[in-house]
Amino acid sequence: MPRCAANLSLMYTELPFLARFGAAARDGFRAVEYLFPYAYAAEELAQQLVQHGLQQVLFNAPAGGGNLAEMAQAWEAGRRGSLCMPGEEAQFREGVWQALHYAQVLGCPRIHVMAGLVPHTLAREALVSTAHENLRWAAQAAADVGVEVLVAPINGRDMPGYFLQAQDQAHSLVQTVAAPNLKVQMNLYHCQVMEGDVATKLRTYLPTGRVGHIQVAGVPEGHEPDGGELHYPYLFDLIDALGYSGWVGCAYRPRHGTSQGLGWMAHPACRMG
Repeated sequence: MPRCAANLSLMYTELPFLARFGAAARDGFRAVEYLFPYAYAAEELAQQLVQHGLQQVLFNAPAGGGNLAEMAQAWEAGRRGSLCMPGEEAQFREGVWQALHYAQVLGCPRIHVMAGLVPHTLAREALVSTAHENLRWAAQAAADVGVEVLVAPINGRDMPGYFLQAQDQAHSLVQTVAAPNLKVQMNLYHCQVMEGDVATKLRTYLPTGRVGHIQVAGVPEGHEPDGGELHYPYLFDLIDALGYSGWVGCAYRPRHGTSQGLGWMAHPACRMG
């Protein structure tokens, strides 16, 4: 049965960030993910995990910035990663080093490196080449400390101009670099918005072993996965049948409060740990 992790950047936003760990644990979650940890000391976050019996399963490498203070503000400043950006290789590497430090302190087995927004002045071939070289470096650095590196398509409606928007683009990068710890983060919400045919894509990609993490949200609004265009009970059964043993991140924005909206998890194919 797929194991569900609470995304603390999107869920429990009625509470201060550090209070969200305890709230997730009280609701029965045994794992958490979030976008970025860099506004907090790694040891402070690790204390929350230990105190509430939680496992950290995913977070993002910085969206930008050359030092920790800049990394903590990069998302709010409009940065969306530098994986594909020629000339920003040093910044990319500094961000990955910082993410790997946090991963080791938090006991987190995987990080997601954001691809970045496509500059209109550069040919896509140059961006792809830069992404390949950055991923080769990042995969080796992460392998040295036992961490996986993930790339993820994000739909162009929510994030116009993002470098990776389709599953085949992400899998092409992973196959070309061919590092065993380099995988794809498959967000079914983004997949449906951009491409559709989600069940077929699950059947195509899960058996390859190159999907390192799955995330879910309702389509089109991004709320609980209990309605809209995707029938998640069917998809959860399919994920289970395909033998996926990783985590499913609950990367959605609750409609009316997080705890009140968890009824969708009553489906037999869902569990919190």
